[in-house]
This record gives sequence, C-alpha cells and structure tokens, in this order.
Amino acid sequence: MNKKAGNDFLTLHQIVQAARRNLDDNAWDYIIGGADTETTVKRNRLGLDRLAFRPRVLNDVSEIDLSGELLGRQLRLPVILAPIGSLQDLHPDGGTGQAKAAAEFGIMSMLSSVCKPGLEKVAEATPGENRIFQLYVRGDAAFIDDHAKRATDNGYSAFCMTVDLDHYGRRERDIAKGHLSTSRKTMAKNEVHQERLNWDDIKRFKDTHAIPLILKGIATAEDAGRAVGLGVDGVYVSNHGGRQLDHGRGGIDVLPEVVAAVAGKAQVIVDGGFMRGTDVVKAMALGADVVAIGRLQGFAMAAAGAAGVVRALELLEIEIKICLGLLGVTRYAELDATYLHEVEAVTSPHVLSALPLLDESY
Repeated sequence: MNKKAGNDFLTLHQIVQAARRNLDDNAWDYIIGGADTETTVKRNRLGLDRLAFRPRVLNDVSEIDLSGELLGRQLRLPVILAPIGSLQDLHPDGGTGQAKAAAEFGIMSMLSSVCKPGLEKVAEATPGENRIFQLYVRGDAAFIDDHAKRATDNGYSAFCMTVDLDHYGRRERDIAKGHLSTSRKTMAKNEVHQERLNWDDIKRFKDTHAIPLILKGIATAEDAGRAVGLGVDGVYVSNHGGRQLDHGRGGIDVLPEVVAAVAGKAQVIVDGGFMRGTDVVKAMALGADVVAIGRLQGFAMAAAGAAGVVRALELLEIEIKICLGLLGVTRYAELDATYLHEVEAVTSPHVLSALPLLDESY
C-alpha cells in the first residue's frame, strides 16, 4: 500500500472527494466537462454500464496473473496513464508527478506535449523507458521530426499523435465562465497544422522514424484498418473523453470493431469513462491490450499528487483481482466476449456515475 495516501483513501470515491476539495470551480469543471451537450461523455459510461458479466464457477483462482504488456514492456496491470494536457492545473507537479506515479507502480505513462514541465524535464525526473510522448501537431513536418528526435533522445519508448483534435471542441462549462486551461492557451496557436494532418503524414513518419507510433483518437474500423496498413504500432481508441465530437459513441462500444479490423497487427489501447476495475476487465474481454486512465488519474493527482495516483492504481488492482477471481479466470487471455452480456443500465450515466457513493453536489 502507498504509505503517503493509503491511510486516507480506502475507496475511489474518497479520492474524488479530496480532488473536489482541492480544486476551484474552473479546474473542476475542466476535468469533468465535455463538448456541447456532453452526450459522448455520458455514452462512455453508458456503454460500460450496459455490459454485465457471465461468470464461470468451480475453477481454481488462487493464483491470478494481473499483469499486462505494451510494446514489449511488462506492466503490473494492463493500464497506462493517459495524456492530460492541463495536468499542471490539477497539481503543480504536472507531468513529472504522472511519470513518477507510473514508474513507482510499474506501468507506463503518456505525456502530453502541452503538459508541463515538458518532455526533457519529465525524462530527467524519471529515468527509464516507461514513458510515451504524445504530440499535438502545431507545426510542419520539421516540427514533428524535432519532437520525434527529442522523444527518442530522451528515452521515450513510443511516440503518439492525437488525430481527433482537428478542431477544438466547444466545452461549454469553460466557455460560460471564460476559462482557458493552460494547455488550451498553448494549443490555440498554429491550429491549422492539426487541421491539415493527414494519412500521408502518418506514412512519412513511419518511413522516417524508428520509434514506435501510436495514433490516438481512432473511432472506426475503417480508420483502424488504414492505420495498421501503414504499419502503425498502436491503435488508440478514444473520443477524447467526450471532449471533442459531441454525440459520438462510447469508447467501449467502438472497441470490438477496431479489434477486429486491427486483427493482431498492432496493439489496441482504449479509453473513455474507465473508472473501475470492472471497466478494465470488460475492455480486456473485448480484446483490448491496455486501458488508458484519464479522468481518474486527474482526480487522483488533484487529491494527492503522485501518491494519489499510485493509490488509485492500487485500488484498481484490488478491484481487478476480485473481478477476475469471481469470473473464474486466472489471466486475461481466458476472457472473451462470452463473459459479457448486454443489459439495461441501472443508473443514469454521467461522468461520475461509476461512483454512486458521491452525493449530487458532484
């Protein structure tokens, strides 16, 4: 147990409660909000909530392997820390805290290019190759090449380009208060380059750079197939936490068609509303290799910095182990879609509906 935060947080609910106490209204609305009607945010949770389990019994589950793997690196859990651009608005350690938490727990983190203190300083603070660098494209080919070289030189194990931010989503919670996150202030410059990003740029990157490439923001089988056709190493299913295209599908709903289209030619990462250990297990049953944790990570950073993130991961680990044991399996490879059954959701979906002990003030 993480000694710094373990005594304070016995459940994930308590982490969110602490985050709310520590954040002002601007930062809180930034982390929980989405685009326009926030329908995609709700569908992320709805998709997960509509999946029930079909457990098997009378199997020996005294020894359970909880580990995962991404790009040849072993993970304590099949979980990574998703990139959060304004992590420094939630805790002053920003990307350094994220990377330290991942290293301490034994998973990988993905650093956003607009997360302070930047790729070099985060690398200095966390030696090793448990880090991935994620880029918002704000320049031409030379801009991309420069970041790829810097990431490689600083020991990042993979490079990720976000491809669902051609236009910045209208996040009305922020607009109504006139709030701009620190990452938004940075990203507002040179947005035309992200708008122009296309498949030829992906081919050029693969032809030019040896570092493994992940595309974040894939939402259809068609794009997943095109990505693996160009040799992309990781297909990252994401709707940006419901913060970009409104009325999109939930991440878990997109996952099966992407897994089928990838057909083992690349690894599949998924995010979108994942808050509990059972959520992670559902994604693994549908063929994901790794689940990326975004908002939960943000809450944990706001609650207690890196120690809070480690504690959140410990709680996820407990939940995952219990879930696998009660499903009658000892490793993720034993899971498939037959362990799931579609049902009606029992709660109204929202960003925190996975944490029912929170009162309506959240």
